[in-house]
Amino acid sequence: MTQACLVCQQTYEPEPGFYYGAMYINSGFSTALLLAIAFLLYYLADDPPLWVYIGAVAGAVLVLTPWLFRYSRALMLYGFGGARFDPRYALR
Repeated sequence: MTQACLVCQQTYEPEPGFYYGAMYINSGFSTALLLAIAFLLYYLADDPPLWVYIGAVAGAVLVLTPWLFRYSRALMLYGFGGARFDPRYALR
């Protein structure tokens, strides 16, 4: 991973250990995903066996891990790092 954005030069790590908070955000995303899948399976699939719950949640987390990782870091950077969107740097 590069140290800064190639377009706007925003550093990706404002201070050492900055993204430890992103782990908590990622944990919240994963918990929300787990609960959503559990509720959907319980109500739509008429309460399947435990292995179906485990397989569905594990599969969804594995597939969505890149998305969860990226957006938890982005939320941390925008929420606590002082980064703001500037339309001048938007890719067209």
